[in-house]
Amino acid sequence: MTVRVGVDVGGTFTDVALVTDSGVLETAKVPSTADQSEGVIAGIGKACAAAGIDPAEIAEFSHAMTVSTNALLERTGARTALVTTEGFRDVLEIGRQTRPSLYDLHDRKPEPLVPRSRRYELPERATPDGIERPVDPEAVRELAATLRETGVESVAVALLHAYVTPDNERTVARILRAELDVPVSASHAVLPEFREFERTATTVVDAYVTPAIDAYVGRLTDRAAAEGIPEPRVMQSNGGIASAESVRNHAVGTTLSGPAAGVIGADRAARAVRAADDLPGLVTFDMGGTSSDVSLVRDGDAERTTDTSIDGIPIRTPMVDVNTIGSGGGSVAWVDSGGALRVGPRSAGADPGPACYGNGGDEPTVTDANVLLGHVGESTALGGELSVDVAAAEAALEELAAEAGLGSARAAARGVYRVANAKMTRAIREITVERGFDPRAFGLVAFGGAGPMHAVSVADDLDIGTVIVPVASGVLSAYGLLDADERYDRVRTHLTRLDDADPDRIEAVATDLADDALAEATATDPTVDFEADLRYAGQSFELTVPIDLPFDSGAVRERFHAEHERTHGYRMDAAVELVNLRATARAARSVVATRYDADGDSLVGRRTVDVGGETREAAVHDRLSIPAGTAVSGPAILEQAESTTVIPPAWTATVRDSGALVVRPDDTDTT
Repeated sequence: MTVRVGVDVGGTFTDVALVTDSGVLETAKVPSTADQSEGVIAGIGKACAAAGIDPAEIAEFSHAMTVSTNALLERTGARTALVTTEGFRDVLEIGRQTRPSLYDLHDRKPEPLVPRSRRYELPERATPDGIERPVDPEAVRELAATLRETGVESVAVALLHAYVTPDNERTVARILRAELDVPVSASHAVLPEFREFERTATTVVDAYVTPAIDAYVGRLTDRAAAEGIPEPRVMQSNGGIASAESVRNHAVGTTLSGPAAGVIGADRAARAVRAADDLPGLVTFDMGGTSSDVSLVRDGDAERTTDTSIDGIPIRTPMVDVNTIGSGGGSVAWVDSGGALRVGPRSAGADPGPACYGNGGDEPTVTDANVLLGHVGESTALGGELSVDVAAAEAALEELAAEAGLGSARAAARGVYRVANAKMTRAIREITVERGFDPRAFGLVAFGGAGPMHAVSVADDLDIGTVIVPVASGVLSAYGLLDADERYDRVRTHLTRLDDADPDRIEAVATDLADDALAEATATDPTVDFEADLRYAGQSFELTVPIDLPFDSGAVRERFHAEHERTHGYRMDAAVELVNLRATARAARSVVATRYDADGDSLVGRRTVDVGGETREAAVHDRLSIPAGTAVSGPAILEQAESTTVIPPAWTATVRDSGALVVRPDDTDTT
């Protein structure tokens, strides 16, 4: 028997999905631990015990983590030094002349990861055409002695124009590695792209998180080996799995490991529905305790971006394009100075958590609103662990109602629910309508602990006619790890106008990138895809389009014109510039279809619920007991340990063979 396991570490819980080659799915949740590796092994043990197997029987172990994300958000990364070209010490602080909060008088730039006292300059100079001033090896050795005295734990090296002329940077990195017993990140290896600020910032992030990632992956590998579990393969921000060694060498690629796994899991769980119903794409909607993540899947591939920042720090590596908002089940509802009802971004957390947890929390949250609206009942076990304190939820919302001038706690609950939905609706519009996509053509995949409670209402607001709730909706990120492809991305700036492009030179660069990516792959049959970043001459931003080898500049130009028109609504009669070349080595992975067996005895009772501003009697079902092919008409509540699905009136949920719920308005076909 072949057993595969995926483990996703969240802020509160560590989720596990275990699948056998016969299609048996076993899930587990355990509290996340300070050393995440302890919770990971505990979660695997819990899932194996439930499945009746020995951990040593696991053939493949995939993992998503928050180590690098936490290090960035909490500023707990390594004591890092930056080495750069003379005169460029302050590039991290100068940055770009962007003003994301133009009218916020209290807005402050985030502090650089490396303070000025640990930024060092070297007299050297490279240009795109070659070395003008070689670096002095003795000066580098003297700098190494200084770094040794300051006790740095990691070093970032980012010299001017090293993306195209890296000789000086290679020399600096080689000497520092020989002289110091700390990791050294060099920009020509981390991000060989132009744009000095972004290249330097990304290299600094890599240096900042590398010691933590290296130590964590090492501990996890050792703990797994002690249990007979294979070495972990780790989810990267780009939505692909990589070997433990590769991740330790490219730590910056793990900054959005968990959210990426969720998008991949949503695509896998909804793939059969998308194909059967001829949906052009999916909107993924993950609503957890603190935040909600939305993303887009088109033609079976998650949308990706290289223009991302975390806590104001730009990171230019390829990532699954996730839009995060501060609205989750634990988000606190409050009234602003103008008397308007707001939700989030502050969260009640897991301890004490929402008032309804009964752990001493007294602030009204989205979960408390769902309790008072009947979406979560007194008998509901939150996360399979906590019982519901309805009185505490009502008391918290009564105070909010008084402050907001609303008539009752229930009125306040309705308001909180609508405001939370409005925020999520706006986030989905940002990744669809504002990018030239019609959300009405897409299916909405809901997961996370709170996602299925809000999904149908959000879909109704957007005129989305298909909502999909996978069976393992509460641990979908862990499940997605089992289906993620092995993936390695490489990029290099090659700036030229298409009219002047040398096809042979472009093909040589692309082939070199492909060879570099393939060298990382562990699979025996990876494929390589090529892309190019292009722009109209004079523009400061690029669009990415696929390219083929042999290189055909005419075909690439037309693809860019079409993509620019789709994205921005127009095309120009102007010269097109090629900026960056990209290569992606990919090896397909897949997980067997899981079995869904239900006994048919699903009705557990009825209760009063509030949906659409009206109070109705709703049937309450045990979701995992509803047989495939069964249709459940709203209003209805479908409960399971990890999440609850709310079906409003005039919507019907149908259980597919996989166990996935497909929810549609009653005026459409629900089969």
